[in-house]
Amino acid sequence: MSALSSLWIDEKEPGPILRTHAYPGIFLCALALAATAQAQQNAVLPSPHAAFSFPEKQTLTYSVDWRVFPAGTAVVHFERRDGRERVSATADTTGAINLLFHVGDRFQSDFDLERGCSYDFDKETVEGRRQIDSTLRIDYGQEKSFYDERNLVTKQSRHVEWASGGCLTDLLSGVFYAASQPLEIGHSFVLPVADYLRIVPVTMKVEGREEIKTALGTFKTIRVQPTADAGVVKNRGNIWIWYTDDERHLPVQMRARLFWGTITFRLTGKEEK
Repeated sequence: MSALSSLWIDEKEPGPILRTHAYPGIFLCALALAATAQAQQNAVLPSPHAAFSFPEKQTLTYSVDWRVFPAGTAVVHFERRDGRERVSATADTTGAINLLFHVGDRFQSDFDLERGCSYDFDKETVEGRRQIDSTLRIDYGQEKSFYDERNLVTKQSRHVEWASGGCLTDLLSGVFYAASQPLEIGHSFVLPVADYLRIVPVTMKVEGREEIKTALGTFKTIRVQPTADAGVVKNRGNIWIWYTDDERHLPVQMRARLFWGTITFRLTGKEEK
């Protein structure tokens, strides 16, 4: 299980590299894995495509496999609220993996439906003995971001503020916000992602079409690869997201292939509620 928990860089002290380390984050925060490039202020979040509509209510369920072993379940819920889209997600280990290393994470973010700007990103992290609650708030009026974290085990807390500039997405919303773009084969677009003390420009490369089989059937998909000029996966692995090749751009599969193995998320359930 230690291989699973080391999917993310784990640092004891805050620094310029993103810190978190549970395997469920690869689905919910795949953009973070792809990028720890130097902060840039000139990346502009592209507006949603005119023909795209975020779901009013929807719940997506994914199975999680590590190599050939079942490892857990991730559930993502969408709901519109007062002109914003709220994305809530849970990630839990199951079966034998759960006995070796228990993970029970909760995530939530809100973004503007018209421009895509994220306003907050909350995490409740339970990973083995590690229990941390954190909140990222983006204030566009002040052009500042505010990060608060509390370690529920050590009782230590910290508060950080930094200049964040224009419209940004966050590590949870970004995976699903990318679906609002045209996804034209051979083209790329950049998402400026709000991260701890920085803005990370992530390039989404639209690579090609592929058929993907899941428990819900076979889907025609568009394969997208998040990349950056530097980062924890540079020369060490790759990440891909497969979106349905239709107006929904539903993410039906996600895969991280790193030096110690592969983690795959596959869509197993979709409900309009």
